[in-house]
Amino acid sequence: MQTTVTPVKEDARERLVLDDNGAALALFGQANSNLKTIEREVGLTIGVRGNEVTLVGPADRVALGRSLMEQLYQLARKGKPLATQDIARAVAVLAGDQRAQIKDVFRDTVLMASRARPIQPKGLAQKRYIDAIREQDIVFGIGPAGTGKTYLAMAAAVRALLDKEVKRIVLARPAVEAGEKLGFLPGTMAEKVNPYLRPLYDALHDMMDFDRAEALVEKGVIEVAPLAFMRGRTLNDAFVILDEAQNSTAEQMKMFLTRLGYNSKSVITGDITQVDLPSGQKSGLLQARELLQGIEGIAFCTFTEVDVVRHPLVQKIIKAYDAHDAARAAAEALRKKAQQQAQHALLPHPSAPQPQSPAAPPQAVAVPPAADPSEKPKS
Repeated sequence: MQTTVTPVKEDARERLVLDDNGAALALFGQANSNLKTIEREVGLTIGVRGNEVTLVGPADRVALGRSLMEQLYQLARKGKPLATQDIARAVAVLAGDQRAQIKDVFRDTVLMASRARPIQPKGLAQKRYIDAIREQDIVFGIGPAGTGKTYLAMAAAVRALLDKEVKRIVLARPAVEAGEKLGFLPGTMAEKVNPYLRPLYDALHDMMDFDRAEALVEKGVIEVAPLAFMRGRTLNDAFVILDEAQNSTAEQMKMFLTRLGYNSKSVITGDITQVDLPSGQKSGLLQARELLQGIEGIAFCTFTEVDVVRHPLVQKIIKAYDAHDAARAAAEALRKKAQQQAQHALLPHPSAPQPQSPAAPPQAVAVPPAADPSEKPKS
């Protein structure tokens, strides 16, 4: 009897020396909280002795950890405070592209919101999205909820307005019920559609003082309206955002895209897995993705559950639902295939001998009776 012994692969080991004690302490965090976050997020073990740091783990994890700590250390040396959420952001950036520069993401401030809170991209996908908005006239942001598609587009729009690059902001959304029956809503047209537009108002008030935002809305500088109200308009010198675009029909999407006038920019956001249109109606966002790919001046940015920046459980919830939908789609495909095979089996094979039709029984022929010789012929 032979026994095969598989050699155990040894963990890789890297040693870093941090010569700036102040920057090293900022990198480590209070009670080494940042190091513990790096261990958990990257999947390695970190040992600290004075200003020496040792990384132990699988080779790819150690390489990622080394790049992460070296870049964070350089940011700390330049006075950048590092919180736990910054570590998670940095890991997400390098996990997407290990050649990426964390400083390019951390230093990119889209807008300084109210209460002096900077709005910045929180990952490589968001960074590419913001760059596309700056460089292209029409940008599609497609991905699950919580990836910052609409929020960053709103921040870019407010920044463009404050910098006088545009004269107004137009925020649009399809007024489609998400499966609920709201019944008759009393009041003016604005009051009827306001519940559908509330998320856009919430984002706007998060970026500007409430009074200032309301004043701009009253003057028409910032307009929040249902998608249907865009028909027949030409939007010049405007930053136009269409949110929840997966609930627009093909005709509505075409109508919206052709509203764009001179010196204007448009951002369309949506989640193609959350279509609330009636059964049989194709989403305008899906059709636009099929038709407009490759056109110069139009960019498509795709987000996944990895880019979710809400509560950590949201990412896991989206992943679970995606897995369920994929399994259901695979089961449906197998069912259809089995059904087709069963139907095919019932059809006669071309080379099989055709069954002979049973011969028709011989028909009786009526024979006239013989003539009686004693009868005289009639005259």
